[in-house]
Amino acid sequence: MTTAPVSVAVAWDDPARQAAFQAWLAPVARTHGLRPDTLRPASSDASFRRYLRLDGSGGSFIVMDAPPTHEDVRPFVAIAAMIQQAGLNAPQVLAQDVEHGFLLLSDLGSQLYLGELRSAVAAEDSARADRLMRAALSALVVWQQRVDASTLPAYDDALLRRELALFPEWCVQREFGVVWGADELAVWATTVDLLVASALAQPTVAVHRDYMPRNLMVCGDVAAGPGILDFQDAVRGPITYDVASMLRDAFISWDEELELDWAIRYWQQAQKAGLPVPADFGEFWKPLEWMGLQRHLKVLGIFCRLKHRDGKPAYSADLPRFFAYAHKVATRYEGFGPLARLLEPLMGATRVDAFY
Repeated sequence: MTTAPVSVAVAWDDPARQAAFQAWLAPVARTHGLRPDTLRPASSDASFRRYLRLDGSGGSFIVMDAPPTHEDVRPFVAIAAMIQQAGLNAPQVLAQDVEHGFLLLSDLGSQLYLGELRSAVAAEDSARADRLMRAALSALVVWQQRVDASTLPAYDDALLRRELALFPEWCVQREFGVVWGADELAVWATTVDLLVASALAQPTVAVHRDYMPRNLMVCGDVAAGPGILDFQDAVRGPITYDVASMLRDAFISWDEELELDWAIRYWQQAQKAGLPVPADFGEFWKPLEWMGLQRHLKVLGIFCRLKHRDGKPAYSADLPRFFAYAHKVATRYEGFGPLARLLEPLMGATRVDAFY
């Protein structure tokens, strides 16, 4: 028996893994009417996963290639089923080889939310941007209402602190070569304690952890909601986390008036759905901003780690965006002023204190 050919457009660093893939794909291709000769790269992300696309009698399909030494596909399979049971749109797992990290998925297309939002901004089509953002936040309400958080790992004290520790290690030290002294370390310790306490005080729901335009797809009617990707790291955690991710994105920024409008609309829908949000919007917005600050600091560390450890420097181009997010929040709330002073030398800002 001969195995299905693999397109030369797809490179394999490990011949043994390529052979395992061919052996898996051959019977899967026969079962699902696939054409292995059409296999081609679809996309990659910041992890060790990559995605391949191939054609079949029923259209196109996606293969996830997730080396098991780095990735575990089982959470993806489990959470994809949960999302579909919630009535939301996620890739359907059509075939799986958990041992080797290969999945055959339905194809949600190539129309990323990020590209659509950028096009809307470039065309000054504020109505389309608004429709996209509202649809994504409405889908998030359904996610939080219907995806069972009880089966997910906890976004606990230890995980929150591990994430925050990425900032001084990879951003401060590795990216900028700055070594903090005792005073700076004390400021950082206070910052971490404040952010972790705020996060743990919030009601918990299923948290995607990367609910942002780069992980959402436009699938036909915008009002029907986005296709949801990259959900395998979902946890049980703070209700504001995914809202903050959507409003203050890694690759596109909004005026605060728009952030507030979308946050209020989310909050109103969440109330109607019976989600545990505060009765007063102000009591929702502050924890959201603090949760966003935790995420901004974490992402600054992750983007620098991608550059220095993983050889993926492109993400570091968006460091200024996250510094701006973090600095804005740090200067707004009592207790974070010292953090703002730690950030300013790294972001090239000069602070002028005014006394009245």
